[in-house]
Amino acid sequence: MFTKAQIEQFREEGWVAKPDFWTDREVKAMQTELDRLKEVGLLRNVATAGDGETVSQEKVNLQLCPMYPHSDFYRAMPFADKAISAVSQLIGDPVVLHLDQVFLKPGKQGSGTNWHQDNAYFQIEDPLKGTAMWTAVHEATVANGTIHVIPGSYRETYEHTRDPESDHHIRCYPPEDNVIPVELPAGGVAFFAYGVAHCTLGNTTDTERAGIALHFINGTMDETAKSGYELGKRPYLTGDKASGGVNEHGVNVAGTWEAEVERVLA
Repeated sequence: MFTKAQIEQFREEGWVAKPDFWTDREVKAMQTELDRLKEVGLLRNVATAGDGETVSQEKVNLQLCPMYPHSDFYRAMPFADKAISAVSQLIGDPVVLHLDQVFLKPGKQGSGTNWHQDNAYFQIEDPLKGTAMWTAVHEATVANGTIHVIPGSYRETYEHTRDPESDHHIRCYPPEDNVIPVELPAGGVAFFAYGVAHCTLGNTTDTERAGIALHFINGTMDETAKSGYELGKRPYLTGDKASGGVNEHGVNVAGTWEAEVERVLA
């Protein structure tokens, strides 16, 4: 999945990108299922009018977290063999799914998610033992507010405060001298460690843009990791505790990704 140089980049800089991770057919299924979730009203606007409470009428940052209770398709996504293989290379086994969520920014009025480190929420001891897997559901560019990262920032712990532009997020104010915008085609993926400061910007284009974030931790972090799924309900994807989802979801999810893609597209 990753070359030796790419793994080294993740360990040194805390991030790496795979522009060709998901196939066109998988991307089409992601878009189709996301449209369904949006149409039934499951995505809510978390952007506020600057007071951290009042829903903004001008800015829109649609979020669904978690996704898995509402979609068998998205429940299967982290069980895809290539997702497990990629994450295992970066953070080591056993791999545990910690959280899943999606953000959708409508054209013109889509607002970004301010600077933060995931580890401010999750608080694992080693920020390189957790990674987000951020999938561009649509082409992600600077113009439509793609994700931005600060390489090496996992070595710093920035102070976080309540974000007044969101109804529940926190944010930090890192130095932005070395910011990298990660532009990706639809289906491209950015992996970034829990300590890497990152943000997304507003969508200034006419079309919507969404990013799906799956969060994974190494099993040695499971007992102490905060937030995410409730302890005991975080699916083990590899290792002795892996049950294919039976222990956590009550059904076998492993090996169903391809079938879910076909089902959604049928």
